[in-house]
Amino acid sequence: MHDQAIKSEINKLWNKFWAGGITNPLTAIEQISYLIFMKRLEELDERHKSQSEATGNKYTSIFKDHEDYKWSQWRHLPAEEMLSFVRDEVFPFIKEIKIGEDALFAENMKHAAFIIPKPSLLQEATGILDKLFETTKASNKDTLGDIYEYLLSEIQTSGKNGQFRTPRHIIRMMVKLLHPSLGETVCDPACGTAGFLTLAYEHILEQNTPKEMIEYDEEGNPHNLTGAKIGTKKTAWEHLKRKTFYGNDSDDTMVRLSIMNMILHGIEHPNISRNDSLSKAYDQTKKFDVILANPPFTGTIDKSDIHENFKIQTTKTELLYLELFYNLLDVGGRAAVIVPNGVLFGSSKAHKEIRKILLEKCRLDAVISMPSGVFKPYSGVGTAVLVFTKGEKTKDIWFYDMKSDGFSLDDKRTFVDGQGDIPEIIEKFKSKEESENSVLVPLSKIKEEYNLSFSRYKEAEYKEIEYEPPKKIIEKTLKLEKEITEELEELKKMI
Repeated sequence: MHDQAIKSEINKLWNKFWAGGITNPLTAIEQISYLIFMKRLEELDERHKSQSEATGNKYTSIFKDHEDYKWSQWRHLPAEEMLSFVRDEVFPFIKEIKIGEDALFAENMKHAAFIIPKPSLLQEATGILDKLFETTKASNKDTLGDIYEYLLSEIQTSGKNGQFRTPRHIIRMMVKLLHPSLGETVCDPACGTAGFLTLAYEHILEQNTPKEMIEYDEEGNPHNLTGAKIGTKKTAWEHLKRKTFYGNDSDDTMVRLSIMNMILHGIEHPNISRNDSLSKAYDQTKKFDVILANPPFTGTIDKSDIHENFKIQTTKTELLYLELFYNLLDVGGRAAVIVPNGVLFGSSKAHKEIRKILLEKCRLDAVISMPSGVFKPYSGVGTAVLVFTKGEKTKDIWFYDMKSDGFSLDDKRTFVDGQGDIPEIIEKFKSKEESENSVLVPLSKIKEEYNLSFSRYKEAEYKEIEYEPPKKIIEKTLKLEKEITEELEELKKMI
């Protein structure tokens, strides 16, 4: 997705929506999502039809009795007719679709609204999408997912309660640290647009694609992921696409965006639901092998709505989410989660209790402090990644102080090398090797106050500075003074 022509088309799409009166980025991406999904649905239908014919199975088209609802059929209607047809017939039909036997998509689309206001905007948007898909051969799900990720990356406003998109390269680092594998279950209880889940899926595909087939872009993103090593065994693919990834979010729009994102990445049956993970309504009985998350910071929840499973007495969401992750992990399950720095050293009873759980009921593997600019322009808050395994004892903790993530740390977040310290973090995490930026600290040293701040354990390095003898410094000063006097005399003559 570093082809400027492609980015230009996507930027043109954003500009059309802005000019057409849809100025809220979240609203725009949601409406664009519906259009992409309409086009994608026809391609999915054709693919399933071909697969069924190849295996001799019977297939009933999604568009049975509604051929005119296909993108290819209505796309070339006159603008006025197109808008009314898509708004009044195609979109209501899309909302009620069951993908396979899965009614989850229809359930979450119940309150969706098609609000593109102008015939010209719809006509121009579909034209740009057609051109974009043609240019990138977007029927390839890998490329299609990239297009959608680029669209999502253009969202420049924070959500409620501190929600914001996690940079893709940070997600990829966390995924690589945990290394989710085929057959494991992966959960993000505050999934937003499902970035963690889609990249965990890509990681599993990457591990199961012959190396010679994979291409990497300048930011380290893999492409051409076929999962060929999984083979043609239906049960393995069924488990991967139906029973591996789970997520939920309390915001309707985020749930719809995450479902769209996963479908466009090739997961046709995403287990995404609308729910507040901290509330009594959320089922904490299901256990997972892997949890990846960046839960909302600085939020609070009403005491009366907090799930009874929580032992820590607090309304701070960043602390409750950490206990939730512990509760949701199966024994031996592992997590990589982002927390605000206050979680590492906060002095309240609740702060100390959650750190005690991480240190005594888990094996806290790593505390990776990230520079405060990582989440700009959304937020300048300092954050860290905690990596831990449930049910094993902590012996020592690897602290790493990330100086660079491969992008500038100002609001512009300009591409530098797209890597920064991340390759070193991934490499040295396995051996817990100490370096200029990292230190290995035994639990015995930490248990005093359960403080997890890197600066507390990294010994300050003092370099001895050698000064010249005073006599020599005086001589240099007099010489400099003489030179300045001579230059001033020369200037005086010139006036």
